[in-house]
This record gives sequence, structure tokens and C-alpha cells, in this order.
Amino acid sequence: MILSCGDALYDVFMASKPGGGQGGLALDARVGGSPLNVAIGLSRLGQPTGFFAKVSTDPFGQNLVGYLAAEEVDTGLCVRTDAPTTLAVVALDAKGVPTYSFYTNGTADRSLERAELPARLPDAIRAIHIGSYATALEPTAGSLEALVTRENSRRFISYDPNVRPSIVPERDLWRGRVAALTAQAHLVKASVEDIAFLYPGADEADILREWLQRGVCLAVATRGEGGALAMTRSGLVAEVKSPHVAVIDTVGAGDTFQAALLTWLAEDGRLSPDGIASLSERQLAALLEFAARAAAITCSRRGADMPRRAEVQPV
Repeated sequence: MILSCGDALYDVFMASKPGGGQGGLALDARVGGSPLNVAIGLSRLGQPTGFFAKVSTDPFGQNLVGYLAAEEVDTGLCVRTDAPTTLAVVALDAKGVPTYSFYTNGTADRSLERAELPARLPDAIRAIHIGSYATALEPTAGSLEALVTRENSRRFISYDPNVRPSIVPERDLWRGRVAALTAQAHLVKASVEDIAFLYPGADEADILREWLQRGVCLAVATRGEGGALAMTRSGLVAEVKSPHVAVIDTVGAGDTFQAALLTWLAEDGRLSPDGIASLSERQLAALLEFAARAAAITCSRRGADMPRRAEVQPV
């Protein structure tokens, strides 16, 4: 099982309401949050998956847990609270690229305390994934860091910073979180937009090399339409182009890419530092191609609608 940990929210898509008069809006709410999307993506790709977060008992939270159950994601480790569910209002530009406005004050997923961490994880959990604003907002950030620090010698750790300056605008805070968590992670994936925010003017390849020097086994930079770059600590480098699709929007594409990376590694028996160290250059390219195909499918649909395993070509 792969356990994804962190954000649990609703994406609220906003559009003008036809015939709604001046000021009328049509709202379309969908389950979201980067680690939650990764959990759903993993399950749809055929991986036994769990989700861990602090989740509200309000109607949004109740529906969220029901949705995860319907997607065959195990929520048995989740902590429940009467704090409200985080909402993210999503506006799309002409190319389908989202801009988010987050409503997080006092919400459930940002309030996880260290005392609420599972004392012991089930033996079936082979890997842990963390990411996004849950790794930057206290007390959840410190709790998740404590979890992966405790577990990184026993389980594979995956991390996607998925920087959200609209929630946490302080660049230095994000840099500190990334420095701490890349020291615990075996796989790190970041978008070039994340890297540009964190390290203005830096080349993404140089940043990947820096993460590898900290102990990361596999570092990946996604470039949107430009594809992706991957490097391993053993010295391999691979680049792929993104498949051409008619883009509806890019919501959830990065989360799909992350889920596909983990799926390929799990299916090929390489969900471990030793497994990554034994990759060939051809296999590294195949890993990126698989993740890029999966992400392209998500881009061809509205919202974070990740593909099923049968929709993506075999490993």
C-alpha cells in the first residue's frame, strides 16, 4: 500500500451563471487537494492506496470520505474533527491553467498535531507520499515532517513541494520546508514553476542535482507542455516530451504525474532506493513516458479526473 498524506479540500470552479443576472455565478465543487488527488490517482492506476489527513465531519468532509471510499482509497488512519473543510476557489485562464484562492483559516487539514500521528503504521504500507501546503502550514507541516523522519529508513518517501504562494507567500519559509523534506525523501518531483518561485533564476537541472546531493534517489522536474526531466543519484539523466492533447485544463496533471511515477516504480518492483539505483537509462525514460501519458489524459478532461489503469499503456 502507498499512503498519501496532506491536503483534503474541495476545488470550487467558478464561472458566470448563464441568465443569472448581474453578479450571478455558477459554482462546481469537486474533491481536491494535491495529496488526495495523488491517492485517487494511485488507486485508479491499480495501486492499493491509503489516505491520511485530518478531515472535517462537516458535509464537505463527509462527502470527501465517501468519495475516497468509492475510489477504493483506505481512510482508516484519518483523524476526524469538527473544524471546517478547506475550500479552494479555482479560476481558469484561456489555456485552462488554474489560479487558486484558498480558504484555510482554522480548517481541518491544516490542524494535524503530532500527537495525532499513528503510533505505528500498518506493515502493508510500503511508501509514503507528502506534499503541497500541508507541508508548509503548522501544525500539520511539523507533524508530517515528524512522520517521514520517523519512517524514512523503513519506507519509501515521496515528496512534491507543490508550492502555493497564495497560501504561504514567504519564499524563505518554503525554502526551509523543501530543504528539510528533501533530506528525508527518496523521490522528489517539482514543477518548473515551483522551482522558479523557490530559486529565481536557477536552472532546474542544477536544483535537481542539489537535491540528489542531499540524499534524494530520484529527482524530477515537470515542464508542462515541455515534458519532464529526471535525474538519479547514480548519474542517469532522461528527458521526455509531453504527448500532444487538446487541453481542457491542467488541474490535477502534476498529481497524476506523481501517482504514475509511483505506480510505475511499484509495478516494476523498484519502489525502494535500491530499485531506483538499479534503473537503466531506458527504464528511466520509460518511467517518465508513462507518467507523461497519464498526465496528458488528465489534461484532456475537466478538473482532476485522473485516468484508470486501462487508459494508460502498459509499463
